[in-house]
Amino acid sequence: MALQINATNPEHPALLLELPWHLPLEEWPEKYLVPLPRGISRHVVRYAHAGDEVIAVKELAQRPALREYELLRDLDRLGIPAVDPLAVVTGRTDPDGEPLESVLITRHLGGSMPYRSMFETTMRPATMHRLMDALAVLLVRLHLAGFAWGDCSLSNTLFRRDAGAFAAYLVDAETGDLHPELTRGQREYDLDLARVNISGELLDLEASGALHPSVDPIDFGTEICARYQELWKELTRTSVYPAGKHHYIERRIRRLNELGFDVAEMQIEHAPNGDTVTFVPKVVDAGHHQRQLLRLTGLDTEENQARRLLNDLESWMATQDDYAPGDPLGARPEVLAHRWVREVFRPTVRSVPPELRGQMDPAQIYHELLEHRWYLSERAQHDIGLDTAVEDYIRKVLPKRREPLRPMEE
Repeated sequence: MALQINATNPEHPALLLELPWHLPLEEWPEKYLVPLPRGISRHVVRYAHAGDEVIAVKELAQRPALREYELLRDLDRLGIPAVDPLAVVTGRTDPDGEPLESVLITRHLGGSMPYRSMFETTMRPATMHRLMDALAVLLVRLHLAGFAWGDCSLSNTLFRRDAGAFAAYLVDAETGDLHPELTRGQREYDLDLARVNISGELLDLEASGALHPSVDPIDFGTEICARYQELWKELTRTSVYPAGKHHYIERRIRRLNELGFDVAEMQIEHAPNGDTVTFVPKVVDAGHHQRQLLRLTGLDTEENQARRLLNDLESWMATQDDYAPGDPLGARPEVLAHRWVREVFRPTVRSVPPELRGQMDPAQIYHELLEHRWYLSERAQHDIGLDTAVEDYIRKVLPKRREPLRPMEE
């Protein structure tokens, strides 16, 4: 069987042909590889160069490789946070003509970290709570889309900074299944697997001395269940309101927006006696603030980053002479937003030297600069301004970072 590359983009096969597919992944020469931290996997995984891109290459049998490739493409179409599938390579043979396993190729998720690399220094319990929050949000989003993961764990997840929180991305879809809708039993099965897997992973970290002494692995494994159930209930519960109290429905929708979700469809029913109204959010889409920021500015960020940037954008817009909400003669919000990107956001981010940015993306850098300005202003008891905050951040904060990683592209 001849070497075959099934790819999502016509540019990828030409780049991928340069890689040594005649060698088992474990034997690839260093010149092809990128030294990035890897999580635990049941398969051999390596990061490699493909032109200007960094790719993750996973060796596995042909059938599961093709299946996972299609599942990841489905998740991409559904807008679920997961690694981006690029290609599957089949028909590999070694120099003696012996068959080699197929490989699944995904794009490296810039700025992401496997959970074990995050525990290289003892992680504080508060940070671990934020990890559980991120993983719970990911699992809820998967279940709302009808995806049963089948192996939810820290090992099968990558984490990116998202303002003061984290965003979780699915890495391994090998055990997953996509359905029109999940039953309660399917959801609970996924949740029970998550509890067992996470507790086991944390027990392993505890045994190696990498876990904070105050962290109970069993409690944290159970915590994912509680956080999932709270979020699922908030997103899907049926509300009954007095007739005529339409603002109660608006308040519920605003609450969902604050959690980062949009109600894409809703069901509203009046009681036969007309006394009450029943409201059910039928379809809930994640990324409310992401979509709003993208529409206004063209910036594609994580959800919490988007919320923070929108707040700064609104504050800046209020200082502009041509800002007049509701006035047809005032500048359109989109015009002001692009001016903010051009005059404030980009110059501020570019003022931070690339060699000091580590793996922080531009939105995360801007968020941290806003945080630093707030901290300095509180200490000084007056607004010290963004320029002063940037100078102090570059001089005092970034040099102390223990993260000499390759810079992110803007």
